[in-house]
Amino acid sequence: MQHIVFLSQATPIAAPLTKHLPKPFFARPAEQVAPDLIGCLLVKRQADGELLWGVVVETEAYSQAEPACHGYRRRSPSNETLFGEPARFYVYVSYGIHHCVNVVTGHSDWANGVLLRAVVLPQEQERVAAGPALLARRFGLDRRQDGLPALPGYGFWFAPRPAKLQDRMDQWQKEDRQVVIATTRIGIREGQDLPWRWYLWPSRSVSRRARGDAAPRRSLAWVAEAGWLA
Repeated sequence: MQHIVFLSQATPIAAPLTKHLPKPFFARPAEQVAPDLIGCLLVKRQADGELLWGVVVETEAYSQAEPACHGYRRRSPSNETLFGEPARFYVYVSYGIHHCVNVVTGHSDWANGVLLRAVVLPQEQERVAAGPALLARRFGLDRRQDGLPALPGYGFWFAPRPAKLQDRMDQWQKEDRQVVIATTRIGIREGQDLPWRWYLWPSRSVSRRARGDAAPRRSLAWVAEAGWLA
């Protein structure tokens, strides 16, 4: 099952890479933050000072109130970050080998977070970060970044949705085209019916599309372009 999402205008736009989404943006329930993160930028300051960035095109929400969340049953040293302040990275290891990157949302003492499932990078292969493990690997995110504030001073952060992408998304909505799709989460055993996964429909960099939803042809797909940040 899939649903078309009407985007919140609360998402800030028109800011350069050095700007960051403020803490109040993340101090909301995960199921509100996750769709608003679609189209925003994940940014890393590399050792040489250059910025690596990509557009977030797929997210999932998790809350302590539902059984798929890591904090549903208990609070432990391994998931402590998920119970902390919002706007921090929560990085865990899946199946003992893959890193998965989340950003903490909501408020302290309540496990709440958004899993970053896919990012598209300009001038790179369209599926280089199409999946949580691939995303973590491309950005060099692992357990060392667990608990790290999502701020430029710490090397990793989220920048607002670029104005040109926002304009394109607004135009798609006016044309009655699909923009952001809401569907069920994947790779979990419980809570499978919640429609808490979102993805940018025109992107070919989504890790897995909803059943029956074919990827757009390359001629119709949206592609991240560095020039859109100007």
